[in-house]
Amino acid sequence: MKRRFTVAAVIAAAFSVSVSAQWPRHPQPEVPKGPDGKMNLTAPTPRTSDGKPDLSGIWDVSPRREKPGSAPPGRPPLATFADIGVNVVGGLPFQPWAAELSKKRVANLRKDNPDALCLPQGPLQYHLDPQPREIVQTPRRTFIIYESNYGLRTIYTDGRRLPPQGEPQPYWHGYSVGHWEGDTFVVESNNFRGVQGGNAADAWFDQMGSPFTDALRLTERFRRVNFGNLEIDVTIDDPKAYTKPFTVRVEQEIVADGWELTEFICHENQKFLEMTGRTIQR
Repeated sequence: MKRRFTVAAVIAAAFSVSVSAQWPRHPQPEVPKGPDGKMNLTAPTPRTSDGKPDLSGIWDVSPRREKPGSAPPGRPPLATFADIGVNVVGGLPFQPWAAELSKKRVANLRKDNPDALCLPQGPLQYHLDPQPREIVQTPRRTFIIYESNYGLRTIYTDGRRLPPQGEPQPYWHGYSVGHWEGDTFVVESNNFRGVQGGNAADAWFDQMGSPFTDALRLTERFRRVNFGNLEIDVTIDDPKAYTKPFTVRVEQEIVADGWELTEFICHENQKFLEMTGRTIQR
């Protein structure tokens, strides 16, 4: 599978590495192969020593697309990096202020997108970014390492419960706990750092600037359906920003041909503020 890149990644690489530099690659011997010697990405789901599906691996967002309303009954509409609600019939159920903020962000040419400002992305942006992410599954923690902005997310699987809303200091990535329901890894998150003080650079779900607030409760259901494919159904429950909860699907594919994550340090030599005519603090 070839690596796919965002424009930001290409620009960052141009400023920081020589033309001859290569992305790291180390073929994995455990990748299943068919009789013809080619990778068999539809092979059975790998499992850990306790019999649970093993979500570990480097994952890329699936290129598959669909039309609004075409999802089969009972299956959430497919989200995209550009617009998580593109396939939601009737659009996202915005509260009026949230709809207006999304329109303003787009009208401002998305200049306040946290990704462009070297700030952490929202949870759906991280799931859907063209840059890959690595899941590391351990008995008491599951980590997701995002190449984009070099983000790190911790999901606690040691039996703890979610803390009450507002108890810990808000997290950019939310506070997350996970448990297994059969072969589905269910992750519940709250205490997000949402839209604060009218800051247009806070809390984006997608490139449309769909916002979320500190009231967000996120439920993700991870299913590794076979060796090569991961489905994540994401339920967004944020009564401050949306009139009702809604669910969208994220699809990811395993990066099985040896390509690895690389450092993506956004802050060094960051040119976006200069390019948009803004003042840079020295």
